[in-house]
Amino acid sequence: MSTPSDIPTDIPTDDPIDDNTATADAAPAREGAAGVAAVVYNPIKVNLDDIKRAVAAEEAKAGWGETLWFETSKEDPGQGAARAAIDAGATMVIAAGGDGTVRAVAEVVHGSDAALALLPSGTGNLLARNLNLTLDDLDHSIGTAFAGKDRSVDIARIEIRHEDDSVSKHAFLVMAGLGLDAKMLASTNDELKAKIGWLAYVGAIITALRDRNQLRLRYSLDGGPTKSVRAHTVIVGNTGTLTANVLLLPEAVIDDGQFEMLMLRPEGFVHWVQIVVKVLWENGVLRRTPLGRRMMTKEVEALNYVKGRQITVKLSHPEEIELDGDGFGTATAFKARVLPGGLRVRVPQE
Repeated sequence: MSTPSDIPTDIPTDDPIDDNTATADAAPAREGAAGVAAVVYNPIKVNLDDIKRAVAAEEAKAGWGETLWFETSKEDPGQGAARAAIDAGATMVIAAGGDGTVRAVAEVVHGSDAALALLPSGTGNLLARNLNLTLDDLDHSIGTAFAGKDRSVDIARIEIRHEDDSVSKHAFLVMAGLGLDAKMLASTNDELKAKIGWLAYVGAIITALRDRNQLRLRYSLDGGPTKSVRAHTVIVGNTGTLTANVLLLPEAVIDDGQFEMLMLRPEGFVHWVQIVVKVLWENGVLRRTPLGRRMMTKEVEALNYVKGRQITVKLSHPEEIELDGDGFGTATAFKARVLPGGLRVRVPQE
């Protein structure tokens, strides 16, 4: 593929990402041991009275101490509250809110001895979906938190270089994206999303599809050779399933120590049809059975996948970037890597 002459060739590969210490292996297992829980909750997303009722019943049944409560805010989406919870002695932090709350809490919890529990709320709940956790069942989710077991999963750290040359560091659990999905999120009305859920994205998707600008980037995977690509959308995923059970990244596994990178490169209507067929029909239907997998087609030109543990990307011009469904401004470059087993999440006992 031809390389535009204005794409910078210097990809920063030696800037270390601060992974805020440790992986799950460094912390002791606590199966069956009582402790102190903390709930970090988004007051807009949850019914606090219902949560307190369920928590009171389950903490007593499991013999845990009195639960601590911390509220998120616009200024603190969860990191500060999670840090306060751990400083107060919490051995488990329950994230009660949407994907943004879960991501913010996990960003702090993964560097501690505490485990993360999920109380799914909102339109996405992508981590819960990819862990096959129960959605929209408060009592079951709280019961899993107090009586479940720890499962070690991967977490990704990303370092983003912004347009003003500042650098910010974050964690993500599900996906980081440039292009269509980031522009879609940037164009979505938050108030409308709160009222009608995923229908609010329809207008934003149409707006994003009308954008003819392509991403022009150079990337290096696992320290390998630098490659130049043009793409409509780039997604780096730690997990692969979206809302409505859409399997976007078929080989993204949450505990395999790698992520999967997707590059969409459609050039016209036929390529968009190829993408829809691959994602919705082949990934969503055929891939789920042995017979179906034998019927799948080879990789198509408009849709390319690669896997790795670390990726460094340099963009030709600033682009919107999103992490787990939240916008993080524009990026001129980023580096992301997987921390294998870097987070313990509470899941049901077998």
